[in-house]
Amino acid sequence: MSINQSPYVLVLYYSRHGSIEQMAKHIALGIETAGIQALVRTVPDISSNCETSMPKVPDTGAIYCTQEELANCSGLVLGSPTHFGNMAAAMKFFLDNSSSSWMSGALIGKPAGVFSASSSLHGGQESTLLSMMLPLFHHGMLLTGIPYSANELLQTQTGGTPYGATHLAGKDSDRALDTNEINLCKTQGHRIAKLAIKLLASG
Repeated sequence: MSINQSPYVLVLYYSRHGSIEQMAKHIALGIETAGIQALVRTVPDISSNCETSMPKVPDTGAIYCTQEELANCSGLVLGSPTHFGNMAAAMKFFLDNSSSSWMSGALIGKPAGVFSASSSLHGGQESTLLSMMLPLFHHGMLLTGIPYSANELLQTQTGGTPYGATHLAGKDSDRALDTNEINLCKTQGHRIAKLAIKLLASG
């Protein structure tokens, strides 16, 4: 598929232990129920192994995202684990290199949302979500969260915030997503996809 021909919502994530990757897959399912393609991409670790020296398809997970794929998306859902209450360095590195999209205004007026996971219940999920929102505001994107019409926000005792979907991964980062967390991921993906479709239709 040529990314210049079919509209898509980009699900861009960094995942170290797999929780964010699983969330990304559920968000993508929510996107596609709205009737638009989900393009799932990841970013490489920050090290001597970067996108110039690593294969385009990692051993596990999605293909590495290009700046062109970011610029051409119709909507964006951005995910990172919490690293001391902030997004992971790998995700920030990718966003720090998105100045071409900023200069061209490629992302202005497009809907976006964020998602995260942490090992502990109060592990900085909301501050991490807010940290990911900041560069998206600078890009002129239209940030949206999850409204309380999603009943799971009132029922969850693990992950889930109005700022975006979250997951409590547990001390060893091996706790599976529960039903509320999965549903909130799907709700967030569906919501951003519907907004993207409406904005595309309005021209």
